[in-house]
Parts: sequence; C-alpha cells; structure tokens
Amino acid sequence: MGTPSGPLDYLARWPLRLWLAGVGLFLYAPLLILIVFSFNDSRRTTAWRGFTTRWYASLFEDGELLAAFGNSLVIALVSTLIALAVGTATALLLWRFRFAGKAALEAVLGLPIVVPEIALGVAFLVFFTAVVPWPAELPWPLNLGAIILAHATFSFSFVALVVRARLASFDMALIEAARDLGAGEWLILRDIILPHLVPGLVAGALLAFTLSLDDFVITFFTSGPDTITFPVKVYAMVRFSVTPAVNAASTLLILLTALLTALALWLQGADLGKEAA
Repeated sequence: MGTPSGPLDYLARWPLRLWLAGVGLFLYAPLLILIVFSFNDSRRTTAWRGFTTRWYASLFEDGELLAAFGNSLVIALVSTLIALAVGTATALLLWRFRFAGKAALEAVLGLPIVVPEIALGVAFLVFFTAVVPWPAELPWPLNLGAIILAHATFSFSFVALVVRARLASFDMALIEAARDLGAGEWLILRDIILPHLVPGLVAGALLAFTLSLDDFVITFFTSGPDTITFPVKVYAMVRFSVTPAVNAASTLLILLTALLTALALWLQGADLGKEAA
C-alpha cells in the first residue's frame, strides 16, 4: 500500500514541481514564441503588429520552397523504406542467430546514434566525393541518391533498436508450435514473426521518416546546388533575415515532426497496453 498523500506531502513536492515547470518553460518557450510570431503582421520579428495568416499563404506561393519540401518528402520516404528493410533484417539477425562478431556488430549498430552529426556529415562528404563519387547533374530524383543513402545509413540503427525491442516480447513457443505443424522458416517469418512486429515496424518507420525529414547537418554536407531540401532552404532564408515567413516555415516543420513523433509514441504505448492486458 502506498503512503497516503496530504497537504504536507504536497508541500514537500512543490519544489520539484516548480523545477519541472521551469525546465519545461525553458525548453518550449522559444518554440511557442516562434509559433506566435509566425502570425505577426509585421516583417519585423521584434515587435507585434497584429494577427495575420498571410505568411503561411506566401509559403504555398513560393515555388522554390515547395520544391525543397518535395525533395525532403521523397528523401524521407525512400530512405525510410531502405532503413526499414535493413534495420528489420539486422534486428532479426541479432535476435535469431549466434555468430562470431555479434557483440561487435551490436556495438557498431549504435555508432550512428552516438556519433555527432557533424562527424557523420564530414564522413559522408568524403565518401561521396573521394571514395564513391556520386554522379553530378542526374535527373530528379536520382540526384537525391547521395542524401537518401546517407539518411538511410544513420536512421536504420534507430529502426533496428525499435524492432529488436519489440522482438524481446515474442514468445518462442509460437515458433516451436509452427514447426510441429510443418511450417517452414519463410512461413514462420511471414505469418508469425512479421505480424508481431507490425507496431515496431510502424514506430520505427515513423521515427526514421521524422529524423530524415528534419535533418540538416548531414543533408548540408551531402547535397549539391540543385538538391535543396526543406531544412536547408529554411537555413538559407535565416541567413538573410529572420522574418515571419521563416517562422511560418519552421512552425510547419515543427508541427509535422511533432505529429509523427506523437503517432510513433502512441503506437508504442498502445502496443505496451495490449501486452499488459
């Protein structure tokens, strides 16, 4: 039984609550201010001149910005598919088999997560310029190939970790029962393992898509003059001046990222609730 809570218990906790509120305000106040000033009627972001939505309307009239957003969507979609396939295969490999170098592979799997993005960006730049030069002036979307491969390389580790965490709850007795009934390995994979992995696959795919969509550092080092993405375009806009149009573009990117992240967390939470039930 837990200890009963009362006025004294509440007073003992208020410093912690105040500290958490202060940390939350420090982290999210700049984002809230950015969103609010994206509706500012003045081109200056230092003074409020009234409410307007014209900056959002102007974004959809900017052809270059829409093209950059289209590039980001294509890169995120294709790199997510690659990361999903490679990450799932890696998770299954580490889960089902024992082999020499397994511990080393598990350690290497976490490198794209812990290595600073600036180091990964420089590494991809050297790789695609000196080791395997990516052809220039390719037609769209082939000109996005270097960015897609770079994004898939650093995001498949996240997919592998999410899928492997899902595999930890798998009941191995199901495989033994399927074998007793004459099922082969491919049938077991298709009808037993993959259906169990669906929540993890969806969560991993959304995570990889989100990471690719708002990545700037690695994209900056691997993109060419004709392969501008949405975050790189926003950065170019900021270099001239921070206007409400920049705030509006940033707000759209924040909202899209937040929605995808919330969806991934909801799927994971729903899956954990089913497991507990």
